[in-house]
Amino acid sequence: MNWQTLIFGNLSWSVLPENAIAWFGALTVIAGVLAVVGVVTYLGRWQWLWDEWFTSLDPKKIGVMYIVVALVMLVRGGSDALLMRAQQATSVGDSYGILTSTHFQEIFSAHGSIMIFFLAMGFMFGLINLIVPLQIGSRDVAFPFLNSLSFWLFFAGAALINCSLIFGDFSTAGWLAYPPLSELRYSPTSGVDYWIWSLQIGGLGSLLSGVNFFATIVKMRTKGMNWMRLPMFSWTVLGSMTLVIFAFPILTVTLALLYLDRTAGMHFFTAELGGNMMMYVNLIWAWGHPEVYILILPAFGVFSEVVPVFSGKKLAGYTSMVFSVWAIVVLSFIVWLHHFFTMGAGADVNAFFGIMTAVIAVPTGVKIFNWLFTMYRGRIRFESPMLWFMGFVVLFTLGGVAGVVMAEPPADYQLHNSLFLVAHFHTMIVSGVLFGYFAGLTFWFPKIFGFKMNEKWGIRAFWFWLIGFILAFGPLYLLGFEGATRRLDHYSSSLGWQPLFIVAGIGAISIAIGFSCQVAQLVATFRDYKRNRVGNDPWDGRTLEWSVASPAPSYNFAALPIVHSRDEFWEEKHGASTQEQKFEDFSMPKNTGAAVIVSSFVFLLGFGAVWHIWWLVIAALLGATIAVLVHVFNEDSEYAVSGAQLAHREAGLQYPTSL
Repeated sequence: MNWQTLIFGNLSWSVLPENAIAWFGALTVIAGVLAVVGVVTYLGRWQWLWDEWFTSLDPKKIGVMYIVVALVMLVRGGSDALLMRAQQATSVGDSYGILTSTHFQEIFSAHGSIMIFFLAMGFMFGLINLIVPLQIGSRDVAFPFLNSLSFWLFFAGAALINCSLIFGDFSTAGWLAYPPLSELRYSPTSGVDYWIWSLQIGGLGSLLSGVNFFATIVKMRTKGMNWMRLPMFSWTVLGSMTLVIFAFPILTVTLALLYLDRTAGMHFFTAELGGNMMMYVNLIWAWGHPEVYILILPAFGVFSEVVPVFSGKKLAGYTSMVFSVWAIVVLSFIVWLHHFFTMGAGADVNAFFGIMTAVIAVPTGVKIFNWLFTMYRGRIRFESPMLWFMGFVVLFTLGGVAGVVMAEPPADYQLHNSLFLVAHFHTMIVSGVLFGYFAGLTFWFPKIFGFKMNEKWGIRAFWFWLIGFILAFGPLYLLGFEGATRRLDHYSSSLGWQPLFIVAGIGAISIAIGFSCQVAQLVATFRDYKRNRVGNDPWDGRTLEWSVASPAPSYNFAALPIVHSRDEFWEEKHGASTQEQKFEDFSMPKNTGAAVIVSSFVFLLGFGAVWHIWWLVIAALLGATIAVLVHVFNEDSEYAVSGAQLAHREAGLQYPTSL
């Protein structure tokens, strides 16, 4: 080993981008980072960002940062999708499109990984941070520092996956990196290692968040909020976090074993020396299918809050909704094998998992009917949160029917690995997850910032997304029936597929316009924030988050509420319940930069592991450990808040300084 290898590992000038499109992506990332740094420096806001945001332990601020990162990753993942659609629309016959086959596979793998781990998960944890403590009547989460660390690990994972645009390449093994393609023999470059470590770091943040919010909901509900008074969004978050706690350790171990295969000469998943590729497939989907419901359950919770408010009625079938959440939680762990019906598990095993896959559609259907019953004879207001729900019902129902079809092993033998599967998966995730989180962001935005989002741009965004989605993925169902497979970057002109791929490309452009409308919505919202200011309860809400100021103070509640009914705030507004204000002294956590420091070291550890810079791995691990220990032994971590001062403030009086 020479000194260059010792210092730089596998890094060299040869790992820089090799073609114009790759260089464009790298330079775009570099230019974006430099632009942000330049603007913040010009405005002199670094100290403000550090004091007010980066070091904050306020879950509301952490939630906003999650959503900002998620939106940035939506731009990255959406750009990948546009490139794939452009390639498939033009790479036919004698034309080979705009991408090489290898580059297409990298983009394919990056798109799936980014959209699931760093868009959907980021949006989910963003909304959870913003709303759950408010909904359950809590001033904070159970473990404030752990919450901050979770976000910064998520950010470190997102940063690492984008490093592959500049240094090296990304995995060509798909978004779940099946062996043997992900093994060192077939993927000898850094791509799979980037995939492993970005997901490992981001996944660790998700696991810590799961523990945190599970404990928060179980232990920090306000007085009187028993289980059958818990708001539905918090119920679905509890179910989702339960899945996180049980599923993400499987992912952690699986990624570690694959990395050992690639770097330490192990043979867990190889086709030789005792390895078993099917063990990997079982492990990755034992995590992967619960992951679908980890994402979808909180979106269901959003709809369960939006529909009653915009229908002017209480949620129909609350008890059945609660039981359906836990039915989904349990059943989601016994359907994973339907992802590989074709891999020889046997007729009996396939039959069992086919039946379970059909059964899990039942609790989901219960929710659909309950939402529709809630709307029945209600005073429905067709504002943008409700529109996102209406679009969801149409698309999700159609996608669910396609899923039931694929639950039958004989049908799956024909449709497996086809674009029919891609269309089904995107129908469930985009309508069931993204539409839900877009509805939640619009719905709770005034609670976080104190003013509503621009409604005109929000409605335009919805229609472009809805129409674009139908155009983008409707043709894929047809192409799947005709035999078009996933990861297809070129096909014969004699097949007649190009018109359908062109329609799908037009749909992708429409979705991009829809996202541009959302950007315009944010610009218009913050530009006209004074005009759009609202009070505490702009939508005539039903749950506790609407009872506090907009934006909510760092401590959420000056006096902790006492809950007497399911829709406590609604009952209070209509005179069926009263709140007794009891102001007590309490403490809140001080800001700390420890999470930023720890995650910076973890990012360096991941980068070093990707490029086999072992001294950097050791140094980063040591630095992260020391930073954690320094924080753990720091006893000056809280500040006191006077209940008497808050009582005077709530009454609009000046607190006497002599007291």
